[in-house]
Amino acid sequence: MPDVTGPGLRVLFCGINPGLWSGATGHHFARPGNRFWPALYRAGFTPRQFRPDEQGELLALGLGITNVVARATAKADELTADEYRTGGLELAERVTRLRPRALAVLGIGAYRTAFGHRHAAVGRQPDDLGDTQVWVLPNPSGLNAQWTTSRLAEVFRQLREATSQI
Repeated sequence: MPDVTGPGLRVLFCGINPGLWSGATGHHFARPGNRFWPALYRAGFTPRQFRPDEQGELLALGLGITNVVARATAKADELTADEYRTGGLELAERVTRLRPRALAVLGIGAYRTAFGHRHAAVGRQPDDLGDTQVWVLPNPSGLNAQWTTSRLAEVFRQLREATSQI
């Protein structure tokens, strides 16, 4: 699945990996029930709730999307630790090349495994990637039911407010 990236990004959102629905459609966070698009809107990143097929419009807002691992799966738990670690190295290279103001990894477990930070928690991380702030936000998948859309929107809003001041 192609990344949605370009120069001058304010935030590069990073999913764990494409789900089968996203892999089939070619659109990030495409499965009905995924809360990425509603959370993005409710947090004030977008002027309205975008559909997955409008993902290219994020670039004009300084937003992009990529994944830690490119392989599509039904569930993230089908990925191996080696895939996460390799994906983390490749993601760090992408961030170094693109230089977004912030990287937001959408999945605590994915971030912990990909970057070897076993005790990472939701929010801004103490270690940046070069000039890029690193944030960890909850996975917006409908499978992550403990995080409601309202709660997701609140942590997305914290990221938006922080990156508006950089």
